[in-house]
Amino acid sequence: MKSFLYPKLILPSFTWVRPDDGAEAQKVHEWIQPLTAENDPEKSKAADFVVVGVPLSRSSISVSGASEFPEAFRRAWKGFTTYNLDEDIDLSEMTALDAGDVPMHVTDIRRCHDNIIAASAALHQHFGTSTVCAIGGDHSITAMMIKGLHQAKPEEKIGILQFDTHFDLRDMSDNGPSNGTPMRNLIESGVVEGRNMYNIGLHGFFNTKDLKKYADEKGVNYITLREARKKGIEETVFDCLEELASKVDTIYLTVDMDVLDIAYAPGVPASTPGGMTSAELLEGVLAAGRHSKVKAMDIVCLDPLKDTNAQPTVKLGTHVFLTFLTGVMLR
Repeated sequence: MKSFLYPKLILPSFTWVRPDDGAEAQKVHEWIQPLTAENDPEKSKAADFVVVGVPLSRSSISVSGASEFPEAFRRAWKGFTTYNLDEDIDLSEMTALDAGDVPMHVTDIRRCHDNIIAASAALHQHFGTSTVCAIGGDHSITAMMIKGLHQAKPEEKIGILQFDTHFDLRDMSDNGPSNGTPMRNLIESGVVEGRNMYNIGLHGFFNTKDLKKYADEKGVNYITLREARKKGIEETVFDCLEELASKVDTIYLTVDMDVLDIAYAPGVPASTPGGMTSAELLEGVLAAGRHSKVKAMDIVCLDPLKDTNAQPTVKLGTHVFLTFLTGVMLR
């Protein structure tokens, strides 16, 4: 396909054969349309949601097959309907496009990151009113997706709502642009101020004291999982978004699946005990999706190769995505 988006993007390695009988979509794989020559570029500008795969995990500190999630995510669509019984709404009433994947270099991580920035900028420029949903990949992709958003809309101040077990503020000189440094990367590059970052879900023995010190120095806002549970996940998210909305133009939601307890998400490279339950994460994501300033999101650090045969983590990651879209539709 020839268009301005390509070769910044490539067609996904896996696509569903969609029914051509004109029947109303009932399953997610029947609803999300691949971006093709027929609907690109002008006809697609009004899409409500745009999905892009970002299959990179070479930049992960721990061994990770998170690069396999975009394909596993697409394959999981067939197991979900577009109708959300809890909210009594049907996502198929909105338009969703699959823009394909960001191309990755075999060995050059910097080149991969540059490709993500370029693809993100192109998507946000073209789909100016659409919600862009990036499917990672490890957490290093978040910094690059946000840098692309910043390139596309330099006049907008960006804030971040982060669900995570970790600060992801490791020293760039020691770790480079890895999945342990995306938030520090954004702070040090001047793209996002520390005071406009809100991290929910930190817990246990999985962060060092020097990272907390750096967070405090930069004004990063963080709410431990214990604090969020006492207050209520939904209320915590709403309060964070209210504060953020008063300071920024655009809010980017990043969901690191390692925020979940290992019992709920075995397919995560850095899985830990004591994390969120599935219900807590879905509640938080739904609340985030309902806020009008949340205009982009990603799901990262989900490794299908570590998942069990039933693929519970892949299914949960897909559920997180659909729950976020439910929140957007509820606006």
